[in-house]
Amino acid sequence: MRTAMVMMAVVCTAGLAAAQDNPMVATIKAQQAMIKGNLVKSAAKVSEADYAFKPTPEVRSFGELVGHVANANYMICSTALGEKNPAAGNIEKTVTGKAGLEKALGDALAYCDTAITKLTATSMLEEVKFFTGPTPRLGIFAFNNSHNMEHYGNLVTYMRLKGIVPPSSEGR
Repeated sequence: MRTAMVMMAVVCTAGLAAAQDNPMVATIKAQQAMIKGNLVKSAAKVSEADYAFKPTPEVRSFGELVGHVANANYMICSTALGEKNPAAGNIEKTVTGKAGLEKALGDALAYCDTAITKLTATSMLEEVKFFTGPTPRLGIFAFNNSHNMEHYGNLVTYMRLKGIVPPSSEGR
């Protein structure tokens, strides 16, 4: 009995290690870390007053973009896990001010960090219902990284229009 338990523990640990050491999971985690850093630093660099900045009246303000990214991270990462969205409400529409939006963004990105660590060798390949159709969980996290990069590009444009050097261009 003891030998069987030891073998089972070894198999379970190996399965978890396989997911954590999987180069695809590692890539998603690395990309998440990179874009997370740029998003968090962008939110910090922009002044409270510039959170209301809109290049044109038809687009979101800088602050609304930060709120949108927070909303999307909660929605996309909870979908990947098959969990209920933990966001208390529509951050883009209800959270105002730099401090509140910075915190909401940081919390949402931390939720996605935790969500990625829950992947196993089996679960990362399981297909779940996503708005683009049935998608492997790992693919949903890849989509989230792409969405974050898309909106980081928006934030970069806003910062450049205000004479602020974006985090990814600092030191160049």
